[in-house]
Amino acid sequence: MSDEQSPVVRFRDVKRHYVVGDEIVRALDGVSFEIHAGSYWAIMGSSGSGKSTLLNVLGCLDKPTDGHYWLNGEDVSGMDDDQLSDHRLRNLGFIFQSFHLIPQLTVLENIEVPLLYLGLPKEERIAKAEQLADHVGIAHRLKHLPTELSGGQRQRVAVARALANNPTVLLADEPTGNLDSATSVQIMALFRQLNEQGKTVILVTHERDIASHAKGCITLKDGLISSVTGEGK
Repeated sequence: MSDEQSPVVRFRDVKRHYVVGDEIVRALDGVSFEIHAGSYWAIMGSSGSGKSTLLNVLGCLDKPTDGHYWLNGEDVSGMDDDQLSDHRLRNLGFIFQSFHLIPQLTVLENIEVPLLYLGLPKEERIAKAEQLADHVGIAHRLKHLPTELSGGQRQRVAVARALANNPTVLLADEPTGNLDSATSVQIMALFRQLNEQGKTVILVTHERDIASHAKGCITLKDGLISSVTGEGK
């Protein structure tokens, strides 16, 4: 159910409330939207707007208090942790501000990690990882450790790893937050290229110039959608 007519992400009146002492924090307070295959969206909002909570729910790292979330046609709202973990592995690729690479592993081995969880044989893992490294422009550093790479190179490794399971959706959380402006432009160009090749990209950022690379923007305020601009396509 990932054709152009069926949304790959659908939120209907999603709420996520937390109890802190005697207070209920309404991090998400009734959010509804749809994201279709091949689109490119930015999610913006100031600190406390709910965008981090939204990202956690989108990434199946957290569950709604109420409402429904369909991912690739399946309602994941009430799934248990094992089921959510399976959906993360099959449908989602994550790219983080801090890269989250495993420091003891080489570039090649870091890219291989999701393929290991998928149960691919070693020869197939290596071939796929080499292909992905070449795709994101990091093939010349396969035997290097993350500490031997620049910030931009580490993020390219993170992107390759996120693509390893051929995800339905790429989720990028402040992906240029630790990069200089020139490297940020290069990474955003890579995201645009991946989107033009058909990948659905959802980018969470507080930087308007980074959000401008997307084709649509959802802005949150106080746990609600305050505006939607563009169509994501």
